[in-house]
Amino acid sequence: MSENGVLLKNKMNGSGLKGKALTRNGLHHVQVNGSLYPAKVKSRRQCWEVKPSDMAQNTLNPIRAIVDGMKLNPNPEKPMIALSIGDPTVFGNLPTDKVVLQAMKDAIDSQKFNGYAPSVGYLQSRQAVANFYSSPEAPLDAQDVILTSGCSQAIDLAISVLCNPGDNILVPCPGFSLYKTLAVSMGIEVKLYNLLPEKAWEVDLQHLESLIDENTSCIIVTNPSNPCGSVFTKEHLEKILKVASRHCVPILADEIYSDMVSHRQWTRHKTSVFPGCSSPSMASLSADVPILACGGLAKRWLVPGWRLGWILIHDRNNIFGSEIRQGLVKLSQRILGACTIVQGALESILNNTPPSFYSSTVSFLQSNSEICFNELSAVPGLTPIMPSGAMYIMVGIDMENFPDFKNDVDFTERLVTEQSVFCLPASAFEYPNYFRIVVTVPEEQMVEACGRIREFCLTHYRPRSRDSNDLDQ
Repeated sequence: MSENGVLLKNKMNGSGLKGKALTRNGLHHVQVNGSLYPAKVKSRRQCWEVKPSDMAQNTLNPIRAIVDGMKLNPNPEKPMIALSIGDPTVFGNLPTDKVVLQAMKDAIDSQKFNGYAPSVGYLQSRQAVANFYSSPEAPLDAQDVILTSGCSQAIDLAISVLCNPGDNILVPCPGFSLYKTLAVSMGIEVKLYNLLPEKAWEVDLQHLESLIDENTSCIIVTNPSNPCGSVFTKEHLEKILKVASRHCVPILADEIYSDMVSHRQWTRHKTSVFPGCSSPSMASLSADVPILACGGLAKRWLVPGWRLGWILIHDRNNIFGSEIRQGLVKLSQRILGACTIVQGALESILNNTPPSFYSSTVSFLQSNSEICFNELSAVPGLTPIMPSGAMYIMVGIDMENFPDFKNDVDFTERLVTEQSVFCLPASAFEYPNYFRIVVTVPEEQMVEACGRIREFCLTHYRPRSRDSNDLDQ
């Protein structure tokens, strides 16, 4: 008798036909008149017991975990000013360019983009991205581009293709919370490397290197930074690349804020100078380190809800080889990719948006950042750190001078209660005793918010006693 031979004979219920129970592909089947049907197997469950998966249980957004637990009851006598939301469209003062809107209208009217696209995106749209970001130092072709549903999916695919459960990734601290949310849900360990506020949020290179081991799958570098608004110099990026090269660790470069960079240098309240005049891509500086660069339309083009992102595969030395590329293609097939209408408009968006749109956005962010920095620098107990890119400014709180509050979460919660100003506590970025301000609000609201923060701090500020200062010395 063969391996799939007859195991037993049963009389079929109500049919009077004799069947044979066979095993095939690990399942019991009954043979009736030459045809195979799955055999009915009694359920071993005696009652309903449906539980969420381990991935679902392990998925946690640190921002939501903190904010959802806060008691946010604004002062009814003051209109709410939310400086916490990283969406540049919220207040309506930063619309996208009319050329971008027309490109979308044309894509819809053409009726060419109503169907399914390839999971990695239309070839023509991928080529448009490749042309836009290609440089002599880091050439790109359509095959080097994967289109995604926003930069968040790009980051998800990049982590998924590089890491297995039990691996670890190196993530900046403070840093964007999504990295940890994605990694931990997949059983990947997150190691936080320090950014240095006293050096305009540069990477602590020694600490970064000390975290690398044989299970390190990638280093995530965010430049320009969320939540810091910092921009690394070319020299500093090269130092990060040297660390990655020494240990043969690829880099996931989150460059969603690419080119949202101040065009002047800022002299900070201390003697150091914050460099922020350019934001070179990591790939353009890499001699050997393979890089998956993630970006999208959301921030530079001010359309986060359109959900169009991309992965740029930089692998001139063929270290990723075909397997990583094939892995990204396979992972992209889990869903049907980025919105086809936006893909249809993409070539026009990239090629026809006027430079004046970009410069106007950057000038506004720069001006608001300067207002916020100057206003809060004069507030006792606060230490703002001037950004040079993105949409954020981080502000340090000297908690010893605010004994009414336990921590930054308590501080920002009370700021809402008393002044109706909501700043995101930096504990959401695993960096306590700071808060993050989004600088995309209209200028008059920025001025008003800073005035309220000043009033709040003056109410609660308590200078440290002379005795405690003597002890510190």
